[in-house]
Amino acid sequence: MNIIKTEIPGLLVIEPKVFADSRGYFFETYNSNVFEQHGLNYQWLQDNESMSNYGVLRGLHYQLNPYSQAKLVRVIAGEVLDVVVDIRKGSPTFAKKFEIILSSENKRQLLIPRGFAHGFSVLKDNTIFSYKCDNVYNKESECGINIFDETLAIDWRLPLEKTIVSDKDKVSPSFADAKNNFEF
Repeated sequence: MNIIKTEIPGLLVIEPKVFADSRGYFFETYNSNVFEQHGLNYQWLQDNESMSNYGVLRGLHYQLNPYSQAKLVRVIAGEVLDVVVDIRKGSPTFAKKFEIILSSENKRQLLIPRGFAHGFSVLKDNTIFSYKCDNVYNKESECGINIFDETLAIDWRLPLEKTIVSDKDKVSPSFADAKNNFEF
């Protein structure tokens, strides 16, 4: 596994070592020893999976402390534009966004620490998105930031008329008005 630091503290891209031959391929999606060697001491408590078609936008979601979640995300089938925003007050990269293509072809993963809003746009039909969380879901602490927030100006790489957004995500507050109890 190749663990790559991004310009945002704590946010990591993980590239697996893929062993491919005429039968197909094999790779480790997670190895606690490798993570611990890099000082990444996570205890994953919940695994989630979603299937979405082209045009779906999900996010930007997070849970407030003490129910916040770190996530290890990847795409099993298809392709997404994965986007995170640093919402940790006092962070040198506060309000900075990070974007990465995650796909079944590149097999990259993104390790998202607590204190980030997370979302993705689906770029291929029948995309299966998987993620591990280090805390269980807590509905009362769930929050979001509007995916079309003008200050974030995220290019979701989809034509607006093709986007499919949940009613809940359509009414999420702006970045400036979103609830936030994260400190760097």
